[in-house]
Parts: sequence; C-alpha cells; structure tokens
Amino acid sequence: MHLRRGRPRGFTLIEVLVALVVIGVGMLGLAKIQALAYASTNTASLRSLAALEASSLVSAIGSNRAYWSTVTTPLSITFTGATINVTSGDGTLANTYNCQYGVAGSNAPCTAAQMAAYNLGSWATNLSTLLPSVTGALNCTTPATGPTGCWIQLQWMERTVAVNSQSLSSNSTAMAAPTYTLYFVP
Repeated sequence: MHLRRGRPRGFTLIEVLVALVVIGVGMLGLAKIQALAYASTNTASLRSLAALEASSLVSAIGSNRAYWSTVTTPLSITFTGATINVTSGDGTLANTYNCQYGVAGSNAPCTAAQMAAYNLGSWATNLSTLLPSVTGALNCTTPATGPTGCWIQLQWMERTVAVNSQSLSSNSTAMAAPTYTLYFVP
C-alpha cells in the first residue's frame, strides 16, 4: 500500500490569526452599538420625562380653572432650574406659597392665584431634579378672536454619543440642548 502525501489537514497559524482579527473587529462593533443603544435609552428617558412634566403642569393648570381662565395676558414666565421669573403678567406667580393642609407655616386655604404660584413652584422644583440644567418658559396670549392659548417650552442638557468619527463634532461628551414645546388652552 502506498501512502500519498497531500496537503496537511487543519488550519495554519495565519488563517487562525485572520479569523481572530475578524472576530475582534466584529466584537468591537457590537460594543459600540451597545454603548450607542445605552446612550439613546438615556436620551429617550430624558425626553419622556420632559413630556410628562409638561403634561403635569398642564394638568395642574386645568385643575385651577378659577385662576387660569381669567389670567391676564400676555403672561410670560421663565425659569432656570427651580427659580421662577415673571417677565410680564401676574407677579404673584413668582412668590412662594405653601398650600398643603396640616403643614406648619401653611397658607392653606390658598386663593386661586396662590394655588397657581404653589403649583408652578412645586413643578419647577420637581423638574429641576429630573432634567439636567433645565430652563424653560410658560407663555400665554389672547388673540383678537378665540381663547387664550399657552405653551410650555423646556430645554435641558444631555450628552450625545457619536456613532463614528464622521458624526463626532468635537468629542463624544458634547452637550446637546433639545427643546420640548407643548401648546394648550387653559
């Protein structure tokens, strides 16, 4: 019987190294995709919180129709964090009131204007704990015809993540300032 010597069976060292490089590049790509997905989840969370908080203020305004249906327009309120600044309209809204029953130092029962100021103050305080570097405005105007219209506009800071070097502006921790606007009729 004659044994033929053919090509050796198995993998050569170069083939194994090429396979390891291909697998390594694939794993790095998966890691980047996972980091981007995590950052996108955080971004979506902040945007959802902004929408929920704006809706929360609209609910508080809707529950105090005695004040908000007769509000003097134009009304313009700005806030930075928990600090409220009334630039036009009812200056009472910038004051601090405590309208909780049974709490020491409470103003309860509050007037409709005091309740509106309490709701704004509580909302701004809660919002500043949820969104980083939040600023915003509440504006109400009454057109020549039609009901008073108001809008809430929020801006906050969030970190962005670059997918690749082309989408990277200066660095991967650059801050973006998204804006959320909600229009409503009180």
